Amino acid sequence: MKLDPDLTLQILEKVGIYSSHFSVSEPQILLTTKEVLDAPKEKTEGRRTSAYKYYGVSYLQHNLVFINVRKIPDEKTLENTIVHELIHMRFPYLAHGKRFNKLVRQGLGGKTFPPYRKRSKIASI
Repeated sequence: MKLDPDLTLQILEKVGIYSSHFSVSEPQILLTTKEVLDAPKEKTEGRRTSAYKYYGVSYLQHNLVFINVRKIPDEKTLENTIVHELIHMRFPYLAHGKRFNKLVRQGLGGKTFPPYRKRSKIASI
């Protein structure tokens, strides 16, 4: 896809909507590999020079998401990538797999998720 101001606005709107559905704070969005390389190294550490290979990358510790617009072929893939990366933000403990993919499908279907809370240990009486 070709990045233009209309597409940028569309992406930011979708990120805002899905962030709200998934009860996560809206992340900072990077849309080009140049923006990834221009970002402070500590923010993009780990997938800095390899980010261009992926449709998207979540930098969880810094509430930052890279959406590789140039690599994404169509609208459906773009929306799937946005949801995929935000599911990483909402479920930081979950790796790719059947459950993760199910949550992405549910997110695309409009499901909302309550805020993430660490489980509290039950005190023995």
